[in-house]
Amino acid sequence: MNKITMEKIVSLCKRRGFVYPGSEIYGGLANSWDFGPLGVELKNNIKNLWWKKFVLERDDVVGIDAALIMNTKVWEASGHLKEFSDPLVECRKCHKRFREEDVKSKCLDCGGELTDSRKFNLMFKTFLGPTEDENSVVYLRPETAQAMFVNFKNVANTERKTLPFGIAQIGKAFRNEITPGNFIFRTREFEQMEIEYFFEPPANGKEWQNYFNHWQNQMMDWITEVGIDVKNIKLVDIPDGERAHYSKKTIDFEYEFPFGQKELYGLVYRADFDLKNHFKDAPYKEQGSKKGFWPHVIEPTWGVERTVLAVLLDAYCEENERAVLKLNPKLAPYKAAVFPLLSNKPKLSELARNVYKNIKTETGWPIDWDDRGNIGKRYFSQDEIGTPYCITVDFDSLENDDVTVRDRDTMEQERIKISKLGECLRDRLS
Repeated sequence: MNKITMEKIVSLCKRRGFVYPGSEIYGGLANSWDFGPLGVELKNNIKNLWWKKFVLERDDVVGIDAALIMNTKVWEASGHLKEFSDPLVECRKCHKRFREEDVKSKCLDCGGELTDSRKFNLMFKTFLGPTEDENSVVYLRPETAQAMFVNFKNVANTERKTLPFGIAQIGKAFRNEITPGNFIFRTREFEQMEIEYFFEPPANGKEWQNYFNHWQNQMMDWITEVGIDVKNIKLVDIPDGERAHYSKKTIDFEYEFPFGQKELYGLVYRADFDLKNHFKDAPYKEQGSKKGFWPHVIEPTWGVERTVLAVLLDAYCEENERAVLKLNPKLAPYKAAVFPLLSNKPKLSELARNVYKNIKTETGWPIDWDDRGNIGKRYFSQDEIGTPYCITVDFDSLENDDVTVRDRDTMEQERIKISKLGECLRDRLS
């Protein structure tokens, strides 16, 4: 197996339609990326699997989908207007700015001297309405969490939830990063999959650890489920002084990327910081109780784009003169591909088209059709995009009503009756 590099992943992503450079025909836009036909399927499969695991299959978590732009008072109360910043340095010669942690003593571009670091707020500012003055200033949300906090009472009342329970959301967030980079790892526009899990204030100061441990285990289960190698994961306990302003405890799930060990996911104990800042009066009462309180919260957070990148890195390998993405079949953009052995034989093509249409209808899954080039190139093309099974209609199919089904990972082939194809695929991919 050859060494996996970012260059190989970036090349694969563009060549096969996973990720394109944003605004490419106009020279691009710094660190802007568009997800292509296969990339959006992979991304949606990750999000759908996450929603199924953490919302649909649990009785204690419900979901919301909140607005991107919120009242500016939200960000004032949450501390983002004051605290949500990165230390940056500026080159005295070319005046370019860099995150303090990304440079040493000289400018990365021109080698000039750097200024002392200062705080730079990461939120994108814009204006609401036709006038551009201080009264119309709003911000694109830098995280999805605050919408779940400000909607806490709404959710608790309408869903009649009792503690402990969680609110989940998948959505876009925006950060005016100083030095984004490393492909889709750090971008100014990204998606988060996030849960705010609420529970009673700890009576002895220790009960929160049980919820924290639960979500730590849940996050490790997820990592295994999507096919990320746990050997590449390191848990890092963030010390005092380095945590976010709202955090009582933070663990980063860091992944060994080709460009170094970096944060993949985060798990935070936010205590009652957010609800106390948003609600003057206690927002929760137990049924039959007259005394209210401010619940505490554990926050597990997953980055969608970083998940895509880690999944691609761990799935990609080179063997037997082929490149193959050994994706978890649940995440594969196409679950199967169908092709005729020869594209210039009308009877083969007609039967293959019928097989293709029937499988799509019967399973409801995305199935690919390919009749270009020779059969070997088609196999290798499907291997490179992670398609678990290739189905070939050949001359024996015309006589025996069966097809060849080839496994992506083992490259083994077997004959399956056409009438049993849908059932066979469901058994293997469920």
